[in-house]
Amino acid sequence: VAERIAAAPGGKEYGFLSVLVQYAAVPRIEFSVPAGAFTPRPKVDSTILTLTMRDRPVTIANDEALFLRVIKAAFSQRRKTLRNSLAQLGYPREVMSAVMDGTGIDLGRRAETLSVSEFCRLSNFFSSKHSKNAEKQI
Repeated sequence: VAERIAAAPGGKEYGFLSVLVQYAAVPRIEFSVPAGAFTPRPKVDSTILTLTMRDRPVTIANDEALFLRVIKAAFSQRRKTLRNSLAQLGYPREVMSAVMDGTGIDLGRRAETLSVSEFCRLSNFFSSKHSKNAEKQI
């Protein structure tokens, strides 16, 4: 779990938990504690992890609930591209087509390649499109 929390983008350990924690904190693996140090002895070694809370998130998500939905959707089907995994958010095709121009993020990428900042940019893009669509309906 500690390795998943501290994982950098691009690796198989990087996922929803990594992005969620790294949005608010800087994780650092300190050291491992062998299973034999505990009684009863567990089946796995333990890892000491330090989380240094950020004064502010790395970048600000305008709508944190949407930010969580975007991350969850992106990692829900790890082997799919962002285009396919984010389709479950229900945005119209024209919004999805505008993502590259609006964010610089290619939806042909996979979720594990995006940084926390890129997830914020993506979420903020969808947030702005959602508010514009809501304004049109008023």
